[in-house]
Amino acid sequence: MEQWPWWVLAIAFVVDIAIRITAIIVIPRNRRPMSAMAWLLAVFFIPYIGVVLFLVIGNPRLPRARRRKQDQINRYIAATSDKLHFGTLRPNAPDWFRSVVTMNQNLGALPISGDNGAHLISDYQESLDAMAEAIRSAQEYVHVEFYILQSDDSTDNFFRALEEVAARGVSVRVLLDHWANRWKPRYRATVKRLNAMGANWHLMLPMQPLKGRMQRPDLRNHRKLLVIDGKVGYLGSQNITDSSYNLPKNIKRGLHWVDLMVRVDGPVVLSLNAMFLSDWYSETDEILSEIDITNAEIGAGDLDCQIVPSGPGYEVENNLRLFLALLYAAKKKIVIVSPYFVPDEALLLAVSSMCDRGVEVELFVSEEGDQAMVYHAQRSYYEALLRAGVRIWMYRKPYILHTKSLTIDDEVAVIGSSNMDMRSFGLNLEVSMLVRGGEFVSEMRAVEDQYRTLSRELTLEEWLRQPLRSTVLDNLARLTSALQ
Repeated sequence: MEQWPWWVLAIAFVVDIAIRITAIIVIPRNRRPMSAMAWLLAVFFIPYIGVVLFLVIGNPRLPRARRRKQDQINRYIAATSDKLHFGTLRPNAPDWFRSVVTMNQNLGALPISGDNGAHLISDYQESLDAMAEAIRSAQEYVHVEFYILQSDDSTDNFFRALEEVAARGVSVRVLLDHWANRWKPRYRATVKRLNAMGANWHLMLPMQPLKGRMQRPDLRNHRKLLVIDGKVGYLGSQNITDSSYNLPKNIKRGLHWVDLMVRVDGPVVLSLNAMFLSDWYSETDEILSEIDITNAEIGAGDLDCQIVPSGPGYEVENNLRLFLALLYAAKKKIVIVSPYFVPDEALLLAVSSMCDRGVEVELFVSEEGDQAMVYHAQRSYYEALLRAGVRIWMYRKPYILHTKSLTIDDEVAVIGSSNMDMRSFGLNLEVSMLVRGGEFVSEMRAVEDQYRTLSRELTLEEWLRQPLRSTVLDNLARLTSALQ
């Protein structure tokens, strides 16, 4: 067998050393230690493949032009909010809550508001039909922004409602994520239906290199929200699709998604609308100046609510900072519901620290996973969580518990689109809502109780009986989950 010339081997050796030295200098800069270590391991063990991967998906931020747009939007919202009155806040807020609200506004610009109504809808089809009925009440516009939007039998009523109001001259604007929809079974039928009704629709974060639209290919706009006339809004974890997502592999396995949406009215709807308008501007360069986000109407309740946007358009992980602040503020009880719970070091420390302080901590996850890598990465944390004292409830298959929520003690909750994992913290555009009000937390507790009856508790004894092959797979997935 012919050997390579010595000079080829010498060049390969020099290039290999240069790659490793450059990686040590470049990769850790402004990156979390765990993520930096994962990238360095990839480059050191598979240098050429690792470098290519880093060049393609190593930058977790949106393009600079897109981030400048977000900065412009934040400055406008901050300037506008200073001059407005967003309802009357509930009295006697603890100091820690006020500081969390200030942090949220500094990071995401959106203010807290009082006099809001909020009602949970935990039934999947009921939620779709409730949104359809709200759409039918529209007089001026309907703003639809969902990670996945599919026209199918389950969502037919939702789409018929859009068609009816569009026929009356109501403006229907729609945003849907590019990669989450483009390869789904119902994409062509959905686009055809949107075109036929005259909806003004656009893809979010499209990968269209021929049109000059490029960013890291695995960035997603994961938000789910609906706004009608700036008076009523919906947000939460549910996409507009059948509970099987119409995917043959899900149908074959009998998988169905369980989600939670919240209907809101009052001044907080203006913030939700501002969220849509900012994404609309980011994707279209169109400023919808005719949409008023300054005239707040009093809602049906007196809840304090704050919309918290997050994602790669911001300098830091807004959602992670919110979750950490709330966890450390807890005195009695924490309930986390997240289908993909892959904590970083700070979040894992916060959860275990609360257990050490005597706070009751419960985590709801799914017994069965729909995404193998995330599912196994999540499992790699179960032993540490169980040893810390966290009670883990596994929602029984064939259902995927897709709700994303956090409740703290008896008065504060968060609900939205954000999971507690690396992707939601660093790569997805998310929207969460912070709520202060015992009546809303009571609603959340009732849903959590329902989830508990449909789940089984995982014990440390059971977990320690896991076969070695599962442990190896879980740990390998844990390493790859840090590549951001």
